[in-house]
Amino acid sequence: MTAIHITDIESAINFWRRKSPSGDDFKLAAPTRALAEVYALMALEQRDEADEDSLPQAAFAAWKAWYDTTPDTPCIAICSTSQGDDWCKGCGRSFLEVQMWTQMTPAQKRQTWRRITLDNGAWRFNRYAERAAQARD
Repeated sequence: MTAIHITDIESAINFWRRKSPSGDDFKLAAPTRALAEVYALMALEQRDEADEDSLPQAAFAAWKAWYDTTPDTPCIAICSTSQGDDWCKGCGRSFLEVQMWTQMTPAQKRQTWRRITLDNGAWRFNRYAERAAQARD
């Protein structure tokens, strides 16, 4: 089971709210509504993660459209795993995560992004933050 964190659902909702504002009739666009229903259920059940496979198809498609606008990899081209480290000093991923990145699902990649962002110890977040910003642009 790979989980999608509620903060990713919120980000996807905000993406769709900007992309398709509700206007004067206060009707949510279909992607926003699909994600909002998932978000509401998560809040009601006091869960901060939703199983990737259990999302309704419309909600997953809306989340995936948002996901496709995010950077694919946290790599900043300073990889210490190639030097034998278990954890990359540049991006914060484990050796296995670096090796398996192309086979990971979007939700698995977002879990990794969340962990390394919360950890905030990789060089991409401090010593080479400018380089990471350039990689996003």
